[in-house]
Amino acid sequence: MEVTLLRQSALTADADVLIVLAAEDGAAPPKLGAGGTDALIARLFASGEFTGGAGEHALIHAPAGVASPRLLLVGYGKPAELSADAVRKAAGVAVRQIRSKAVRRAACVVPAPASDAFLAAAVEGAILGDYEPDFLKSVDSSRDKRLDSFSAIAPSNSTGSAEAAVARGVIVAESQNFARDLGNEPANVLNPTELANRARLMANQEGLEIEMVEQDRLVQLGMGSLLGVAKGSAHPPVLVIVRYRPAEEYRAKTSQASHLGLVGKGVTFDSGGISIKPADGMEKMKYDMCGAAAVLGAMRAIARLKPPIPVTALVPAVENMTGAAAQRPGDIVKSLSGKTIEVLNTDAEGRLILNDAITYAQRLGCTHLVDAATLTGAIVVALGHIYTGAFTNDQPMMDRLLASARATGEKMWQMPLDDEYKELLKNAYADLSNIGGRWGGAISAAYFLKEFADPTPWVHLDIAGTAWLDEAKPHLAKGPTGVGVRTFVDLALRWESSRGPA
Repeated sequence: MEVTLLRQSALTADADVLIVLAAEDGAAPPKLGAGGTDALIARLFASGEFTGGAGEHALIHAPAGVASPRLLLVGYGKPAELSADAVRKAAGVAVRQIRSKAVRRAACVVPAPASDAFLAAAVEGAILGDYEPDFLKSVDSSRDKRLDSFSAIAPSNSTGSAEAAVARGVIVAESQNFARDLGNEPANVLNPTELANRARLMANQEGLEIEMVEQDRLVQLGMGSLLGVAKGSAHPPVLVIVRYRPAEEYRAKTSQASHLGLVGKGVTFDSGGISIKPADGMEKMKYDMCGAAAVLGAMRAIARLKPPIPVTALVPAVENMTGAAAQRPGDIVKSLSGKTIEVLNTDAEGRLILNDAITYAQRLGCTHLVDAATLTGAIVVALGHIYTGAFTNDQPMMDRLLASARATGEKMWQMPLDDEYKELLKNAYADLSNIGGRWGGAISAAYFLKEFADPTPWVHLDIAGTAWLDEAKPHLAKGPTGVGVRTFVDLALRWESSRGPA
């Protein structure tokens, strides 16, 4: 999709459809300056046929005084709820509505004030809304429905930074879709080796450094926890490391001390191992690498947007299978940190690969860490499919990450991580158990990771409930969401390490 910024009257925009985002406010319906069309919009509000509620839409044909042959009204909710995220979702709704109407070119009137954040959000919503997960079909029926172009309309007196905002929106949304593509791949295509290959291709295209720590080297290093998970698979494990180093002109803006590490769980298929999962829904376990997809998508955007802080992504890529050599419940493994772990349940494998990656990130010099993982079903019980669960050992780090999440429209909720939860992981035979019992499962999983992250400032994101949509939403297709990409990019761009992540 070609994306452009227009500084002109919406009435003259050359497009197949003009999208107008409207508030849920019948007393003040949007006005374009075209008398007949403005009057028609007012009548739609007055009749109740269109109220401006979030996601609501109405299509007007041959709008008087408007160059575009069609006008699509899309509601974003109450005026007080106007935000970049409301604009993003409304733009996504608009694009998904017009995809089925043979529309090739769309222009969108961004609500006043048409800030840079709103312009970027409109572009992001359009690109994310235009995405479909059907690229493996022999006949790609959705390809003919995709937009050729999308234009965000800004006031003629808008600042020069508007172009940069639109360009940023394109980069972030396309990077989120890159993550969604990875999450959509079936496990017979995207095994650990292929995930590493995709990371290498992306890194080479974006000018990022990449390193593959393969099985023999993992053994030499002593990553027994990660290696134990991979034992049952025919596909060898690999630890993928992608590095962004800011050029001196960018690096000078921040302290030499800070180094952000992003760690993404990369289980390309999770059968549960010997503690095998139920058959119902197991096909979705290809999505158990969505944490890895998120950090790789973020690195793609970071390479282009050039934040002032060095960022290193680590992806422990494995497959958790039930082969003859698979680890068993009761096995004890030794992690890279030296701590030993009794594996009470082989389906609690994500934490077993993440702990070694976290320790290695510390050895690489990362001073602040964020991990993303489809880690527990327990977080879905707690928060449903609305919020990502967030855990931390450092409140200033959490505050910084939550600020980025709010700025980018990704809902995250801080969960407790009190020291009392450590009792759940006590073990008679090893330093730790890999599960903590039935109650507080998401918290005990996070506390397990904290044992390896301390004392490095760290945030753990359990994305098990937010990384995948079982059903399409009005603004997004079903399947992987790419959650985390926008937050990670914003976190890196806003970093001011001379003051710390406050």
